[in-house]
Amino acid sequence: MFGKIEHLGIAVKSLEEANEVYTKLLGRKPYKSESVASEAVETSFFMTGENKIELLAATNENSAIAKYVAKRGEGIHHVAFAVEDIKAELSRLEKEGFQILNKEPKRGADNKWVAFVHPKGTNGVLVELCQEIEE
Repeated sequence: MFGKIEHLGIAVKSLEEANEVYTKLLGRKPYKSESVASEAVETSFFMTGENKIELLAATNENSAIAKYVAKRGEGIHHVAFAVEDIKAELSRLEKEGFQILNKEPKRGADNKWVAFVHPKGTNGVLVELCQEIEE
């Protein structure tokens, strides 16, 4: 089953500029930045109490984030939920009729296995499932 909201993903044009804005807004700097080559994005994470904000900027014009920003502008891109067993959740959601964008979880940012549910079935919201990678 779904756990807490793991983070909110915000698509931005410039990670550097967005980091400045969110540093001022939240009163703290990002605790982590990393590249996710498979998604062609650079990310930054901010803690806000027990919650996280992930800023995502495209590293090339073909990435999903670049296409999102070009079509919709900067803003909330996805809501991510923590799950204990991502494969079981993907199977459950598929049986419930949701369109799964990743049949198999893939390595994402912040040491997580991730997979996405298409926004067409979730009232226009891209849903990400996140499971901590235990190594």
